[in-house]
Amino acid sequence: MADLVLLHGFTQTGRSWQPIAHALAGRYRAAAPDLPGHGAFAERRPASFPACDAYLRAISEEPYVVCGYSMGGRVALHAAFSLGARVRRLVLIGASPGLADRAERAARAASDAALADRIEAIGMDAFAAEWESQPLFAGMPRGVAELAGEDRRRNTAAGLAAALRGLGTGVMPSSWERLPDLDVPVDLVVGERDEKFRGIAEKMAYSLPRARVTVVPDAGHAVQLEAPDAVVELLNPGH
Repeated sequence: MADLVLLHGFTQTGRSWQPIAHALAGRYRAAAPDLPGHGAFAERRPASFPACDAYLRAISEEPYVVCGYSMGGRVALHAAFSLGARVRRLVLIGASPGLADRAERAARAASDAALADRIEAIGMDAFAAEWESQPLFAGMPRGVAELAGEDRRRNTAAGLAAALRGLGTGVMPSSWERLPDLDVPVDLVVGERDEKFRGIAEKMAYSLPRARVTVVPDAGHAVQLEAPDAVVELLNPGH
């Protein structure tokens, strides 16, 4: 049984949440699973949004808080619509509701499929090095980046390719039009340096009935890794 579910991003695993789960141990019973295509369950669970919904439904019979980062945020948002009252609060870090434009979504699906093919072709180590060089992660403190890299290399090329094909932005149904119907508290968390997702968060907040945006100073896209104390504070019951 859990009353807090922590969902990692693409290329990470549930272990990336350990500092936050430990800090909240006296306040929550936390679950931080490896999402499909990642970690210990890379090849044991189908990589799809319905499969993630089913897994989250089985975690607890009582309502719980769901906190998701990036890909995990997409999974969390999708689950909030599918599971209804089972999700009592959302905390979304560097996340989006997908792509509203059908042509843009199709182009992204093709791009993700091509990247999945490349991951399988070049292998895990080479792909991890490429992934870590993205501008999205520029400015990440060295020690944090090293820990994230160690966690990333717990994955397999085949698993990450499957995750991209099944949980990528291009295959996620857009939730933009459904946001006004989501009547749960939603915290939209973004790093100060993450300009792209700051813009997305502000746009989401305009459509969500019960949302607030928190911009974490001196942080980039991976706020939960760079500023875990800020995320712990947001997750405190009653915040």
